[in-house]
Amino acid sequence: MPRLNQLSLHEAREGMSKKQFSSRDITQDHIDAIETRKDLNAFITETPELALKAAEESDKRRARGETNIMEGIPIAVKDLFCTKGVRTTAASRILKDFTPTYESTVTQNLLKSGAVFLGKTNLDEFAMGSSNITSYFKPVQNPWKRKNSKKNLVPGGSSGGSAAAVSSRLAIGATGTDTGGSIRQPAAFCGLVGMKPTYGRCSRWGIIAFASSLDQAGPITRNVRDSAIMLQAMAGHDPKDSTSINTDVPDYESCLGKSVKGLTIGIPKQYRVDGMNPELIKLWDAGIEWLKGSGAKISQISLPHTKYALPTYYIVAPAEASSNLARYDGVRYGFRSEAPDTLQDMYEKTRAQAFGDEVKRRIFIGTYVLSAGYYDAYYLKAQKVRKLIADDFTEAFKKIDAILTPTTPGSAFGVGEKMDDPIAMYLNDVLTVPASLAGLPAISVPAGLDKDKLPIGLQIVGRPFDEQTVFQIAEVIEKSSGINFDPDYTNAKNK
Repeated sequence: MPRLNQLSLHEAREGMSKKQFSSRDITQDHIDAIETRKDLNAFITETPELALKAAEESDKRRARGETNIMEGIPIAVKDLFCTKGVRTTAASRILKDFTPTYESTVTQNLLKSGAVFLGKTNLDEFAMGSSNITSYFKPVQNPWKRKNSKKNLVPGGSSGGSAAAVSSRLAIGATGTDTGGSIRQPAAFCGLVGMKPTYGRCSRWGIIAFASSLDQAGPITRNVRDSAIMLQAMAGHDPKDSTSINTDVPDYESCLGKSVKGLTIGIPKQYRVDGMNPELIKLWDAGIEWLKGSGAKISQISLPHTKYALPTYYIVAPAEASSNLARYDGVRYGFRSEAPDTLQDMYEKTRAQAFGDEVKRRIFIGTYVLSAGYYDAYYLKAQKVRKLIADDFTEAFKKIDAILTPTTPGSAFGVGEKMDDPIAMYLNDVLTVPASLAGLPAISVPAGLDKDKLPIGLQIVGRPFDEQTVFQIAEVIEKSSGINFDPDYTNAKNK
């Protein structure tokens, strides 16, 4: 038998149901694996004792015949989800010693489903970034390497710690949050499946807010089936969250394996831009052929306001961030600057010392676009354009069932390669942001390797609350690709 940390979620679940091993066995294997990969810096807080205790409780439940959808499965939690009694930092100095007295709804749902928490994963500070290099707790490394190179690569962000942990077999799955691509982009960079469900499908209660009208929780896993299982455990209506939608959660796993024959897949012409990476175009064309070969119809569509998506996002998201982060003032909880002269001085010094450069940059942008004299010119206009972007999707979905695009403009880049250019960093989100602005479900599936033998992904965008179709199409892409997206396997071949 291979090491238990090599098993996928559904394989682990099956093995435990057949009594081939226990939750304690598989949890211990993951704890041991975490010890061997400290170099990745995937975790901010590890909780091995709590994990083993939870695994033993799970084994007792299983012995009594009480099992749930995630029973005994060891997973990691992005350090943006409040976890009762376990430090929650948002990868920021200002919350470095914050321990919540309550549990986020998503993590509570996972605990009810039987999941075992291994610890809290690293991220870009307050989820602001596409590289996982803005964390107060130092950067995360991607377990993948370029062919014939030892250079460290970024895992993507902001859910980079979650992606690195799952990719390197330190956790079977992990929670992430996606504001403009923060689940899908790191999933693409690390050869994983990253699912951003419809806005409102998963509760935001107890998740430290970045941009409230965009933030959405979702799973990062090694395959589509695991993603479907984990999303079902995470999702559900929550009266504590006014943006949570009161609708039943489907059995996502049951929709898998169904034919895509008769479905129409849209290919937006605006996403094929001059100068686009030819390897991405080749992979995109391959994805189109895979779906055609499985019986789906292909239709070119137009999303004319896509070109405005990125500037719209970088007005709306910082505006909401500047408002959400106003609560971190050193008064009630979190870091406080020493020896301030006045209350105003304490506010200023606390925020200056405790926020990183990227967070400060976005607060400045957000405050500017919300200020008197600029509100109408920037924020209000951005909200109107956001509506036009959403309307484009609504119109397209009258004729199609889903949309296929690349996930990112390229594969993982080297640590430090784009740090001095915020615009270049922001452009990483250009293909993921439109679905976020429209609140649509979207998944990234690893589909190929580029010339450097690094993973690149394809993105499927679906109708609101139609995650089933998205999973269905994603599974076809996954099976058609036929590539082993294990970084240890590929790295060893490339040496």
